Amino acid sequence: MLQDTLTLYKLIVLYMLDRVTFPLTVAQIQDFILEQEYTNYLTLQQVIAELEDADMLSSQVIGNRTQLKITQEGIQTLQYFGNRINSSTKKDIDDFLKKNEMTLRNEISVQSHYYKSTSGEYEANLIAKDRNITLVNLTLSVPTEELARGICENWQAKNTNIYQYLVQELF
Repeated sequence: MLQDTLTLYKLIVLYMLDRVTFPLTVAQIQDFILEQEYTNYLTLQQVIAELEDADMLSSQVIGNRTQLKITQEGIQTLQYFGNRINSSTKKDIDDFLKKNEMTLRNEISVQSHYYKSTSGEYEANLIAKDRNITLVNLTLSVPTEELARGICENWQAKNTNIYQYLVQELF
């Protein structure tokens, strides 16, 4: 019975990844699955690890986020066994993705991280993408970690306005 349950959770994760045209983060998948109370955090971590080990999804760590994409193997598995996900669960997933598409896409498209450079300064790297096309990739050097962290936090909230300002001023 436990294996059947794990298989269902794996299919749910694959279904979510198959329904979007952009990667989802582990946190985004967790938010949905834990909110729906399908399973717990540790089981979900096991499910994601097993899917990656079986080459059904691929992961990429960018900044502090792990992005997941379904692979061809995952798509084929979902085609064969996707009917094991009941229609109400599929509807819940589809509704969640439709309702939150822009937020989910923005979380993936807007990236920031900071690090201490060899000069002793801190560098905040700010990136905005749209459908895998880099719109902005900006690195700012600042004297303190607190400033770098603040810049990264502000980038998450204000990236659209900053991008529009740059375009307006530079073109």
